[in-house]
Amino acid sequence: MWRVLDPLHAVTYFAAECDEEFRASGLKGFWMGYFAGRSAPMGAVEPAVATATFYNFAPKMAARALPDAWGLASPARVLEARLGGVDRAFDRIFGADRRGSAVTAAAELARRAAENITVVGRPLAAGNAALPWPSDPLLVLWQAATVLREHRGDGHVAALVEAGLDGCQAHVSFVGTGAVTRAVLQPARGWSDEEWEMAERALVSRGWVEEADPTTLTPEGAAARRQIEDATDRMAVEPWERIGDDATDELRRLLLPMASRIAELGLIPTINPIGLPPEK
Repeated sequence: MWRVLDPLHAVTYFAAECDEEFRASGLKGFWMGYFAGRSAPMGAVEPAVATATFYNFAPKMAARALPDAWGLASPARVLEARLGGVDRAFDRIFGADRRGSAVTAAAELARRAAENITVVGRPLAAGNAALPWPSDPLLVLWQAATVLREHRGDGHVAALVEAGLDGCQAHVSFVGTGAVTRAVLQPARGWSDEEWEMAERALVSRGWVEEADPTTLTPEGAAARRQIEDATDRMAVEPWERIGDDATDELRRLLLPMASRIAELGLIPTINPIGLPPEK
C-alpha cells in the first residue's frame, strides 16, 4: 500500500506547482517550503521538533528553514499553499480523469483507512489527521495518502529508535540495502562527509556494514535492516486490518493506475531520497 499511496503524497515534494505555491505564500526556496509544508500540521514548531519528527535530516537543515518560515507565512497559509500546489499538479497529471468515478471510490476507501488509525505516539500522523477534509475527491485522496504515509513513517522512526540508529546511521544502513546511493541520499539530507563517515564507522563497529566497503551490509546488518522493515510493516498494518482485505485490495486496484501515471511522467526520480520504487 505504501508503494501505491506514497507517489500521490510525494507530489507535494517533486511537482513544480507545489514549489511555486510555497514561494507565492512568501517562503524562500525549496527546503523552506519542504520543512514548513511538512511540519505545518503540527503548528509553528521550532527546528528541533522538525528534526526530531522527520528524524533523518541533519539538524542544520531544519534550522535553515525554521522558525524563519513562520515569519513569512503562518502555518495556516502554508497549508493552503500545500494543498493548492497539489491541486494544480493533479490537474496537470490527471486532467479530466481526476473527476472520474475511480477517484471518488478511491477517496472514500482511503479516507476510511485514514480515519481508522491510532495516532498516539505518531505526531506527524496526528497533525495531518486533525486537519479538515477537502471537498474535492482527489484532494481527499491526497490527504488520506498523507495521513497514512506519515502514520507509517512515524512507526518507521520508532523502529529505527528501537534499533539504536540515529538519523545518519539509518541512512548508511539504507544505502547498504541498495535502494538508494550515498550520492543521492547524503546531500538531500544535509549530512557532512565527516558525519557520514562517523556513522559508517559506528556501523562497522556494530558489524552491520563491511569495513572494506561501508556501502555493503554484512549478513548481520541485512538481517537487522529486515527486522526494521518488518517492524515498520507491523506498525503500519492497523488501517488495513480495520477496513479489511477486500477493501484494501480494491483500493490498491484503484490506486495502481494513478501511481503508474505518476511514474510514467517521471515526476518522481527513479532513484530518490525516499527510496520509493516506481509502481508500474
